[in-house]
Amino acid sequence: MNNQVMFFLLSAIILIFSVLTVTTRRVLRAAVYLLFVLVATAGIYFQLQYNFLAAVQLTVYAGGIVVLIIFSILLTSHISERAPRASAAKAALSALATVAGAILVLLTVLQFNFTPARLEKVEPTVTNVGRALVSYKEYGYALPFEAISILLLAAMIGAIVVAKKESNQEKQK
Repeated sequence: MNNQVMFFLLSAIILIFSVLTVTTRRVLRAAVYLLFVLVATAGIYFQLQYNFLAAVQLTVYAGGIVVLIIFSILLTSHISERAPRASAAKAALSALATVAGAILVLLTVLQFNFTPARLEKVEPTVTNVGRALVSYKEYGYALPFEAISILLLAAMIGAIVVAKKESNQEKQK
């Protein structure tokens, strides 16, 4: 019962702050809201007893990426600056893409045949963790590993776009 309450609390935090992250017009607030989402995600990992994954979530994402985003915001723009309001067409297109993505995720989850995990015990050495991270076979983590690398690349590109936007505005003045 206590685990369910904690799960629903963490899930509510993730949902609320995810929406706040993408709807706020202040960029620094969006980065702070993203930090809350990432910390709550680490809380769910701790609850599932995935301590290594939770620690990675906290150090890499909450610690590294959010700090990178906040520093890039503080170095390239003013704190009081607001993002321009999106046009109605962009808002409608974004809402349509969000609904389509949610439907795709729901269909994928509902059609997946969940099976119990294998019960054999593997010693958690650095070698075994490394092999599991780069393995593409059953119980390998190559796909999530590549997804993380794409996310990090997107974060770097986003930081460059924010920095270039500021420099282009200064040149026009």
